[in-house]
Amino acid sequence: MSAELTVTRTARLANWNVAIIAITVLVLIVAAATVDSFGTSRNFGFLVLDLLPIALVALPMTLVIVTGEIDLSVASTLGLSSAVMGYLWNANQPIETIIPLCLLLGAVLGAVNGFFVTVLGLPSLAVTIGTLALYRGLAFVVLGDSAVADFPALYTDWVTGTIGSTPIPNVLIVIVVLAVVFGVVLHATPIGRAVFAVGASEQAARFAGIRPGRLKFWLYVVSGLVAGLAGVLWTLRYSSARADNGAGLELAVVAAVLLGGVSIFGGKGALPGVIAGVVLLGSLQNALRLSDVSNEALNVVTGVLLIVSVLAPNLARTVLQRRRT
Repeated sequence: MSAELTVTRTARLANWNVAIIAITVLVLIVAAATVDSFGTSRNFGFLVLDLLPIALVALPMTLVIVTGEIDLSVASTLGLSSAVMGYLWNANQPIETIIPLCLLLGAVLGAVNGFFVTVLGLPSLAVTIGTLALYRGLAFVVLGDSAVADFPALYTDWVTGTIGSTPIPNVLIVIVVLAVVFGVVLHATPIGRAVFAVGASEQAARFAGIRPGRLKFWLYVVSGLVAGLAGVLWTLRYSSARADNGAGLELAVVAAVLLGGVSIFGGKGALPGVIAGVVLLGSLQNALRLSDVSNEALNVVTGVLLIVSVLAPNLARTVLQRRRT
Protein backbone atom coordinates (compact mmCIF):
# COMPACT_ATOMS: atom_id res chain seq x y z
CA MET A 1 0.00 0.00 0.00
CA SER A 2 2.85 2.35 0.90
CA ALA A 3 4.61 1.59 -2.39
CA GLU A 4 1.42 2.27 -4.33
CA LEU A 5 1.01 5.59 -2.53
CA THR A 6 4.59 6.57 -3.34
CA VAL A 7 4.12 5.69 -7.01
CA THR A 8 0.88 7.70 -7.10
CA ARG A 9 2.50 10.75 -5.56
CA THR A 10 5.46 10.49 -7.94
CA ALA A 11 3.10 10.28 -10.92
CA ARG A 12 1.17 13.35 -9.73
CA LEU A 13 4.39 15.30 -9.28
CA ALA A 14 5.57 14.27 -12.75
CA ASN A 15 2.24 15.37 -14.22
CA TRP A 16 2.50 18.71 -12.42
CA ASN A 17 6.06 19.21 -13.69
CA VAL A 18 4.99 18.46 -17.24
CA ALA A 19 2.03 20.83 -16.87
CA ILE A 20 4.07 23.73 -15.47
CA ILE A 21 6.76 23.29 -18.13
CA ALA A 22 4.08 23.25 -20.85
CA ILE A 23 2.45 26.38 -19.41
CA THR A 24 5.84 28.11 -19.28
CA VAL A 25 6.57 27.28 -22.92
CA LEU A 26 3.10 28.50 -23.90
CA VAL A 27 3.57 31.80 -22.04
CA LEU A 28 6.95 32.33 -23.74
CA ILE A 29 5.45 31.70 -27.18
CA VAL A 30 2.45 33.95 -26.60
CA ALA A 31 4.59 36.73 -25.10
CA ALA A 32 7.05 36.57 -28.00
CA ALA A 33 4.17 36.81 -30.47
CA THR A 34 2.17 39.56 -28.77
CA VAL A 35 4.57 41.72 -26.74
CA ASP A 36 6.91 44.04 -28.61
CA SER A 37 10.63 43.37 -28.00
CA PHE A 38 9.98 40.33 -25.76
CA GLY A 39 11.58 37.89 -28.19
CA THR A 40 14.68 39.96 -28.91
CA SER A 41 18.17 38.91 -27.85
CA ARG A 42 18.53 42.14 -25.90
CA ASN A 43 15.45 41.40 -23.85
CA PHE A 44 16.64 37.84 -23.33
CA GLY A 45 19.67 39.26 -21.55
CA PHE A 46 17.48 41.46 -19.35
CA LEU A 47 15.17 38.52 -18.62
CA VAL A 48 18.05 36.33 -17.44
CA LEU A 49 19.40 39.14 -15.24
CA ASP A 50 15.92 39.62 -13.77
CA LEU A 51 15.62 35.89 -13.14
CA LEU A 52 19.09 35.66 -11.57
CA PRO A 53 18.28 36.47 -7.91
CA ILE A 54 14.98 34.56 -7.96
CA ALA A 55 16.57 31.49 -9.53
CA LEU A 56 19.57 31.47 -7.20
CA VAL A 57 17.57 31.86 -3.99
CA ALA A 58 14.90 29.39 -5.17
CA LEU A 59 17.45 26.56 -5.37
CA PRO A 60 18.19 26.21 -1.63
CA MET A 61 14.65 27.36 -0.80
CA THR A 62 13.40 24.25 -2.60
CA LEU A 63 15.31 21.99 -0.24
CA VAL A 64 14.23 24.00 2.81
CA ILE A 65 10.53 23.78 1.88
CA VAL A 66 10.78 20.08 1.00
CA THR A 67 11.86 19.49 4.62
CA GLY A 68 8.66 21.23 5.76
CA GLU A 69 10.31 24.53 6.74
CA ILE A 70 10.56 27.96 5.11
CA ASP A 71 12.99 30.89 4.95
CA LEU A 72 11.38 34.28 4.47
CA SER A 73 14.53 36.21 5.40
CA VAL A 74 16.34 35.56 2.10
CA ALA A 75 15.57 38.96 0.56
CA SER A 76 16.70 40.77 3.69
CA THR A 77 19.87 38.67 3.73
CA LEU A 78 20.43 39.79 0.14
CA GLY A 79 19.88 43.41 1.19
CA LEU A 80 22.25 43.20 4.17
CA SER A 81 24.90 41.55 2.00
CA SER A 82 24.56 44.42 -0.48
CA ALA A 83 24.71 47.04 2.29
CA VAL A 84 27.86 45.51 3.82
CA MET A 85 29.40 45.32 0.35
CA GLY A 86 28.79 49.05 -0.10
CA TYR A 87 30.08 49.89 3.39
CA LEU A 88 33.32 47.96 2.88
CA TRP A 89 33.82 49.43 -0.58
CA ASN A 90 33.43 52.91 0.92
CA ALA A 91 36.06 51.89 3.46
CA ASN A 92 38.47 51.23 0.57
CA GLN A 93 38.57 47.47 1.05
CA PRO A 94 39.53 45.43 -2.05
CA ILE A 95 36.63 43.80 -3.88
CA GLU A 96 38.45 40.44 -3.72
CA THR A 97 38.13 40.62 0.08
CA ILE A 98 34.61 42.07 0.13
CA ILE A 99 32.94 39.32 -1.92
CA PRO A 100 34.06 36.38 0.30
CA LEU A 101 33.11 38.38 3.41
CA CYS A 102 29.59 38.95 2.02
CA LEU A 103 29.24 35.24 1.28
CA LEU A 104 30.42 34.42 4.81
CA LEU A 105 27.95 36.96 6.20
CA GLY A 106 25.10 35.27 4.32
CA ALA A 107 26.12 31.89 5.75
CA VAL A 108 26.22 33.33 9.29
CA LEU A 109 22.77 34.88 8.88
CA GLY A 110 21.48 31.52 7.66
CA ALA A 111 23.10 29.83 10.66
CA VAL A 112 21.22 32.21 12.97
CA ASN A 113 17.94 31.07 11.40
CA GLY A 114 19.03 27.46 11.66
CA PHE A 115 19.92 27.84 15.33
CA PHE A 116 16.54 29.26 16.26
CA VAL A 117 14.66 26.63 14.25
CA THR A 118 16.66 23.50 14.98
CA VAL A 119 18.24 24.13 18.38
CA LEU A 120 15.57 26.21 20.09
CA GLY A 121 12.75 24.45 18.22
CA LEU A 122 10.97 27.63 17.14
CA PRO A 123 8.66 27.61 14.08
CA SER A 124 10.53 28.62 10.95
CA LEU A 125 7.73 30.90 9.74
CA ALA A 126 7.86 33.03 12.90
CA VAL A 127 11.66 32.97 13.08
CA THR A 128 12.28 34.03 9.50
CA ILE A 129 9.60 36.72 9.58
CA GLY A 130 11.48 38.10 12.59
CA THR A 131 14.88 37.90 10.94
CA LEU A 132 13.36 39.35 7.74
CA ALA A 133 12.74 42.54 9.71
CA LEU A 134 15.97 42.27 11.73
CA TYR A 135 18.31 41.80 8.78
CA ARG A 136 16.65 44.55 6.76
CA GLY A 137 16.89 46.89 9.73
CA LEU A 138 20.59 46.06 10.12
CA ALA A 139 21.10 46.84 6.43
CA PHE A 140 19.78 50.35 7.01
CA VAL A 141 21.92 50.69 10.14
CA VAL A 142 25.00 49.77 8.10
CA LEU A 143 24.35 51.93 5.04
CA GLY A 144 21.38 54.16 5.81
CA ASP A 145 19.37 55.52 2.88
CA SER A 146 22.42 56.20 0.74
CA ALA A 147 23.67 54.25 -2.24
CA VAL A 148 27.24 53.24 -3.01
CA ALA A 149 28.32 52.97 -6.64
CA ASP A 150 31.48 52.88 -8.78
CA PHE A 151 32.32 49.25 -8.24
CA PRO A 152 35.17 47.85 -10.40
CA ALA A 153 34.21 47.75 -14.07
CA LEU A 154 35.87 44.34 -14.43
CA TYR A 155 33.23 42.82 -12.18
CA THR A 156 30.19 44.85 -13.21
CA ASP A 157 30.94 44.31 -16.89
CA TRP A 158 31.18 40.56 -16.37
CA VAL A 159 27.83 40.38 -14.56
CA THR A 160 26.03 42.44 -17.21
CA GLY A 161 28.04 41.08 -20.16
CA THR A 162 27.53 38.14 -22.49
CA ILE A 163 29.52 35.07 -23.47
CA GLY A 164 31.69 36.18 -26.37
CA SER A 165 29.60 37.51 -29.26
CA THR A 166 26.53 35.49 -28.25
CA PRO A 167 23.45 37.00 -26.56
CA ILE A 168 23.85 34.53 -23.66
CA PRO A 169 24.56 36.43 -20.41
CA ASN A 170 27.60 35.39 -18.38
CA VAL A 171 25.52 34.99 -15.24
CA LEU A 172 23.56 32.18 -16.90
CA ILE A 173 26.65 30.06 -16.24
CA VAL A 174 26.23 30.65 -12.50
CA ILE A 175 22.55 29.69 -12.63
CA VAL A 176 23.15 26.53 -14.68
CA VAL A 177 26.08 25.32 -12.56
CA LEU A 178 24.24 25.82 -9.27
CA ALA A 179 21.03 24.32 -10.67
CA VAL A 180 22.94 21.17 -11.69
CA VAL A 181 24.63 20.96 -8.28
CA PHE A 182 21.38 21.36 -6.34
CA GLY A 183 19.56 19.01 -8.73
CA VAL A 184 22.12 16.27 -8.26
CA VAL A 185 22.15 16.75 -4.48
CA LEU A 186 18.35 16.65 -4.21
CA HIS A 187 17.62 13.82 -6.64
CA ALA A 188 20.74 11.64 -6.71
CA THR A 189 22.42 11.64 -3.29
CA PRO A 190 21.70 10.39 0.24
CA ILE A 191 21.34 14.03 1.31
CA GLY A 192 18.44 14.45 -1.09
CA ARG A 193 16.79 11.27 0.10
CA ALA A 194 17.16 12.52 3.67
CA VAL A 195 15.57 15.85 2.70
CA PHE A 196 12.49 14.07 1.30
CA ALA A 197 12.35 11.69 4.25
CA VAL A 198 12.39 14.52 6.79
CA GLY A 199 9.68 16.37 4.90
CA ALA A 200 7.49 13.29 4.67
CA SER A 201 7.84 12.28 8.32
CA GLU A 202 10.44 13.69 10.66
CA GLN A 203 9.80 10.96 13.22
CA ALA A 204 10.21 8.19 10.68
CA ALA A 205 13.38 9.88 9.42
CA ARG A 206 14.82 9.75 12.93
CA PHE A 207 14.08 6.02 13.15
CA ALA A 208 15.96 5.64 9.85
CA GLY A 209 19.06 7.20 11.43
CA ILE A 210 18.66 10.67 9.91
CA ARG A 211 19.32 13.71 12.09
CA PRO A 212 16.65 16.22 10.97
CA GLY A 213 17.94 19.07 13.12
CA ARG A 214 21.45 18.96 11.71
CA LEU A 215 20.17 18.59 8.14
CA LYS A 216 17.86 21.59 8.46
CA PHE A 217 20.55 23.70 10.13
CA TRP A 218 22.94 23.25 7.20
CA LEU A 219 20.19 23.88 4.69
CA TYR A 220 19.59 27.25 6.34
CA VAL A 221 23.33 27.96 6.19
CA VAL A 222 23.34 27.19 2.46
CA SER A 223 20.20 29.29 1.96
CA GLY A 224 21.91 32.27 3.61
CA LEU A 225 25.12 31.70 1.65
CA VAL A 226 23.30 31.71 -1.69
CA ALA A 227 21.25 34.77 -0.67
CA GLY A 228 24.53 36.51 0.14
CA LEU A 229 25.82 35.60 -3.33
CA ALA A 230 22.60 36.95 -4.84
CA GLY A 231 23.23 40.21 -2.95
CA VAL A 232 26.72 40.49 -4.43
CA LEU A 233 25.51 39.83 -7.98
CA TRP A 234 22.53 42.20 -7.56
CA THR A 235 24.92 44.96 -6.42
CA LEU A 236 27.31 44.39 -9.30
CA ARG A 237 24.50 44.23 -11.85
CA TYR A 238 23.19 47.68 -10.93
CA SER A 239 26.56 48.93 -9.65
CA SER A 240 24.62 50.16 -6.65
CA ALA A 241 24.73 48.91 -3.06
CA ARG A 242 21.54 49.84 -1.21
CA ALA A 243 19.93 48.67 2.02
CA ASP A 244 16.59 48.12 0.24
CA ASN A 245 17.99 45.94 -2.56
CA GLY A 246 15.86 42.85 -3.08
CA ALA A 247 12.92 44.10 -1.01
CA GLY A 248 9.93 41.81 -1.58
CA LEU A 249 11.97 39.18 -3.43
CA GLU A 250 11.03 36.47 -0.92
CA LEU A 251 7.44 36.39 -2.19
CA ALA A 252 8.56 35.86 -5.78
CA VAL A 253 10.91 33.07 -4.68
CA VAL A 254 8.28 31.24 -2.65
CA ALA A 255 5.72 31.66 -5.47
CA ALA A 256 8.17 30.22 -8.01
CA VAL A 257 9.04 27.25 -5.78
CA LEU A 258 5.41 26.40 -5.06
CA LEU A 259 4.46 26.88 -8.72
CA GLY A 260 7.16 24.31 -9.47
CA GLY A 261 5.22 21.66 -7.56
CA VAL A 262 6.98 21.75 -4.20
CA SER A 263 4.47 21.10 -1.42
CA ILE A 264 4.27 23.79 1.24
CA PHE A 265 3.75 20.95 3.71
CA GLY A 266 7.05 19.30 2.75
CA GLY A 267 8.03 15.89 1.43
CA LYS A 268 7.37 16.54 -2.25
CA GLY A 269 9.00 18.51 -5.05
CA ALA A 270 11.39 18.41 -8.01
CA LEU A 271 13.93 20.93 -9.22
CA PRO A 272 12.95 20.91 -12.95
CA GLY A 273 9.47 22.11 -11.99
CA VAL A 274 10.97 24.84 -9.81
CA ILE A 275 13.17 26.08 -12.66
CA ALA A 276 10.05 26.18 -14.86
CA GLY A 277 8.23 28.09 -12.13
CA VAL A 278 11.05 30.64 -11.96
CA VAL A 279 11.00 31.11 -15.74
CA LEU A 280 7.19 31.36 -15.79
CA LEU A 281 7.09 34.00 -13.07
CA GLY A 282 9.99 35.97 -14.52
CA SER A 283 8.60 35.85 -18.05
CA LEU A 284 5.19 37.09 -16.94
CA GLN A 285 6.77 39.96 -15.01
CA ASN A 286 9.04 40.83 -17.93
CA ALA A 287 6.19 40.77 -20.46
CA LEU A 288 4.02 42.94 -18.22
CA ARG A 289 6.83 45.47 -17.74
CA LEU A 290 7.27 45.70 -21.50
CA SER A 291 3.53 46.34 -21.68
CA ASP A 292 3.95 49.31 -19.28
CA VAL A 293 2.20 47.59 -16.38
CA SER A 294 2.99 49.22 -13.03
CA ASN A 295 5.06 47.60 -10.29
CA GLU A 296 1.95 47.54 -8.08
CA ALA A 297 0.18 45.39 -10.67
CA LEU A 298 3.23 43.12 -10.85
CA ASN A 299 2.93 42.58 -7.10
CA VAL A 300 -0.71 41.62 -7.63
CA VAL A 301 0.34 39.05 -10.25
CA THR A 302 2.94 37.59 -7.88
CA GLY A 303 0.35 37.38 -5.09
CA VAL A 304 -2.20 35.70 -7.33
CA LEU A 305 0.36 33.15 -8.53
CA LEU A 306 1.36 32.45 -4.94
CA ILE A 307 -2.25 31.75 -3.97
CA VAL A 308 -2.84 29.64 -7.08
CA SER A 309 0.30 27.60 -6.42
CA VAL A 310 -1.01 26.69 -2.97
CA LEU A 311 -4.67 26.17 -3.92
CA ALA A 312 -4.29 24.29 -7.21
CA PRO A 313 -2.64 21.09 -5.88
CA ASN A 314 -5.05 20.94 -2.94
CA LEU A 315 -8.08 21.42 -5.18
CA ALA A 316 -6.81 18.75 -7.58
CA ARG A 317 -6.28 16.36 -4.68
CA THR A 318 -9.79 17.01 -3.33
CA VAL A 319 -11.37 16.44 -6.75
CA LEU A 320 -9.52 13.14 -7.18
CA GLN A 321 -10.55 11.94 -3.72
CA ARG A 322 -14.20 12.76 -4.39
CA ARG A 323 -14.11 10.89 -7.70
CA ARG A 324 -12.75 7.80 -5.98
CA THR A 325 -15.50 7.87 -3.36
